[in-house]
Amino acid sequence: MAAISSITIRRARRGVIVAMLADDPLGSARERLEDPLPSSYFRAFEALEQVSHIQLVVAEDEDGAVIGCLQLSILPGLSLQGASRGLIEDVRVAAHCRSRGVGEKIVQWAVAEARASGCALVELLTHKTRVDAQRFYARLGFQPSHVGMTLRF
Repeated sequence: MAAISSITIRRARRGVIVAMLADDPLGSARERLEDPLPSSYFRAFEALEQVSHIQLVVAEDEDGAVIGCLQLSILPGLSLQGASRGLIEDVRVAAHCRSRGVGEKIVQWAVAEARASGCALVELLTHKTRVDAQRFYARLGFQPSHVGMTLRF
């Protein structure tokens, strides 16, 4: 497939990305893609809109169709001599656009945003079962550096 040459990255609007979040084995088990969407998604979206250091963004193709998304959080910290860090989460690309450069473009956008915000580093989260995603991030220069642990409620 040919690369998608031009994308526009903008803040997400309500309800636009839930289908992408649900479009893989992990997401299909975690998300509730219903019509209408559960109100929990809208409450979360409204909470994210109130926080200036978190950006939930989408990538649009030349026709204005949403083809990707991610969340970038700029987190102040005390370690690293008080440095901030960027945290990239929930990177998704629409199934019909995968392997066409969209993911690379939105991750590079997030890295540039974090750098412009004065971050000393960028970290990202991906599930340990997402082996293809791990190879993708390694190709972009990310290195495994942490052991993540989860406590669910």
